[in-house]
Amino acid sequence: MEITVLNKLNTAYRTQRASRVYGIDTLCKLLEDYMSPEHVSLVREAHTFGEERHKGQFRKSGEPYIYHPLAVARILAELHMDHTTIMAAILHDVIEDTSTARHEIEEKFGSEVALLVDGVSKLSRVHFQSREEQQAESFRKLLLAMTEDLRVIMVKLADRLHNMRTLDSVSDVQRRRVARETLEVYAPIAHRLGINLLRVQLEDLGFQNLYPNRHLVLSKAVRRVTGNRSDLVREIEERLSKALKEEQIQSEVIGRKKNIYSIYNKMRRKHLRFLDVFDLYGFRIIVNSVDECYRALGIIHFVYRPISEQFNDFLANPKVNGYQSLHTTLVGPSGVKIEVQIRTREMHKIAESGIAAHWMYKLGKTRIRPPHVRARDWLGGLMEDQGGLSSLEFMENVKVDLFPEESYMFTPKGRIVRLPKGSTPVDFAYAVHTELGNQCVAARVDNQLAPLGVELRNGQTVEIITARHARPNAAWLEFVRTAKARGNIRHSLKNLRRDEAVKLGQRLLNRSLRELGIPVRKLDEKRLKQVLRQNQAGSLEDLYAGIGLGERLAPLVARQFLPADQVVTTSRAAPLAIEGTEGLVVSYARCCNPVPGDVIIGRVSVGRGVVIHRANCPQGKGRKADGRKRDTKSKQDIIDLRWSKRVRGDFRVELLVQAETRRGTLAKMATQIAEVGCNIENVKMPAQNDPVAVTRFLISVEDRDQLARVMRRLKGLEAVQSVSRA
Repeated sequence: MEITVLNKLNTAYRTQRASRVYGIDTLCKLLEDYMSPEHVSLVREAHTFGEERHKGQFRKSGEPYIYHPLAVARILAELHMDHTTIMAAILHDVIEDTSTARHEIEEKFGSEVALLVDGVSKLSRVHFQSREEQQAESFRKLLLAMTEDLRVIMVKLADRLHNMRTLDSVSDVQRRRVARETLEVYAPIAHRLGINLLRVQLEDLGFQNLYPNRHLVLSKAVRRVTGNRSDLVREIEERLSKALKEEQIQSEVIGRKKNIYSIYNKMRRKHLRFLDVFDLYGFRIIVNSVDECYRALGIIHFVYRPISEQFNDFLANPKVNGYQSLHTTLVGPSGVKIEVQIRTREMHKIAESGIAAHWMYKLGKTRIRPPHVRARDWLGGLMEDQGGLSSLEFMENVKVDLFPEESYMFTPKGRIVRLPKGSTPVDFAYAVHTELGNQCVAARVDNQLAPLGVELRNGQTVEIITARHARPNAAWLEFVRTAKARGNIRHSLKNLRRDEAVKLGQRLLNRSLRELGIPVRKLDEKRLKQVLRQNQAGSLEDLYAGIGLGERLAPLVARQFLPADQVVTTSRAAPLAIEGTEGLVVSYARCCNPVPGDVIIGRVSVGRGVVIHRANCPQGKGRKADGRKRDTKSKQDIIDLRWSKRVRGDFRVELLVQAETRRGTLAKMATQIAEVGCNIENVKMPAQNDPVAVTRFLISVEDRDQLARVMRRLKGLEAVQSVSRA
């Protein structure tokens, strides 16, 4: 039989099977169990509309496209989602994959359905520089829609789950890309929102498609170890049930094997071999009340010996997604480790369904906020903290915030602060309040001074020390753990850089205007508007910022204020004074390392502002290393500078010290540098063992006088032959 005929037969078989499993009649029969006939009728109308719009479209598997939206709707129906969500699931691809507009859906099915469909749709019709940027911006749009209606993410997760179930019809490259995105973004979102029913499936399917060989090896290993132990699971279930019943506690004990991905994660996180992972079995004990949870804990600890260091009380300290349970690990029969979770029936519903429990059940009063309320709080804070970031930065920060392994720290007044594991005092400060983070300068951890980058441990008390004029440090971005801290630091640095650029730009423009004899305080309003328009600046502040960042040259902008017929005559203005406190928009060239006391000039560099060189530096004069002129520079970007009398700060200098290679010489040189009060930032020594070698010291000094004292001290050493600046 020809291959084409076989393919047609396979497609026909799959289509018939999909029709039976995912057809509209099958879906409506499922919906009738919990939905009114009127709502079921609306779902049928949505199917009729979607089927007509997707007519002639097929999936790569050969099935009519409409079976995918119906499959997504079925996943949500199994979670007992409302009719609006089911309708949106059926229509979720019509905006993206057909010519249908949002207003058509709104007119026919209402604004709620239109909002959900639009929130799930990707930004496929907008041009982006890269696929990654498009995905990141689509994800930002999705989270923004979630803040309006959480059902958007339910549709998206169900959509992703069905796509993961049908990855066999796509290329290997696409399969790995989708699987990686699922493990990095969508499974963590399901976990963060507490939807365990979807999370476990997304993780296992993602792992199976991204690392098929690892999945196969682990699956075989688990089957080999647990395949003949079904009697052991029944034995433990019966023994625990009997012990609880004897104490008059009504319970349900459920034994299960752990999913492959959780085993793999544990091996990777704790650097274990498979043979070292003993707790392959998990048991859930479901009781009626919180009091019975703690009583049940005592009973099972009497039945099997507990491992004390592996106990967690998530009843008293719920996870951020609302999850509550008692976790304990026991030594079972034959020394097998078993993990046990104890919770009430209501907690079990929340643990399995997360935010979906809001639509699935009528939850009674709980001690904690319901999962959907917690999710809205998290999303609101996330969108607020990430304002002003690019889509790729936003995506990166959200990924950091999605993994909810937590530690619990305390403020000095006893308030509990939940943070991801590995968080630092800076993360703690921003978690308490944004201003506390912005002004933090040090921290006390358990009453001991600690570095701001130290990793905090569970149960520690953290006190943040602040200073009124302190500002966030760019170096914090290298160690902070939370998206809130990262977003606020970046936002503050951007504002800080702009403020400094505005101040520097104003000084540079005023200086250039004085050179042309234009009164700074009497600028013509009409002419000012023309100059702003010429430079595409919305305001004078924007013009200053552009000059300060090197995007515009102050002398050229100043000339734009002259009338067209005026002859340019310049008077030499005083050099611009450098105080050392200009911040991010003034930098010191590493080619010559200028220090106060040196004769200096400045070059305007786009994006960096003003770069300060020593006056005799070839690069400062616009020359190459061989002395030839650079064509790309003009005299307009050279600025005369001088050091202010109020200059302060530490300035880097590189010294070349030629000395005999005697024992103890390096120590003597370091001692002389330290005694003058200078800090050694780096030392480079020659690799070969020559009798005379040149050592490079990168040190920080206050000014040229202190540098001279260092050089005199070094020259006074017997082994030193010469000292010079690099």
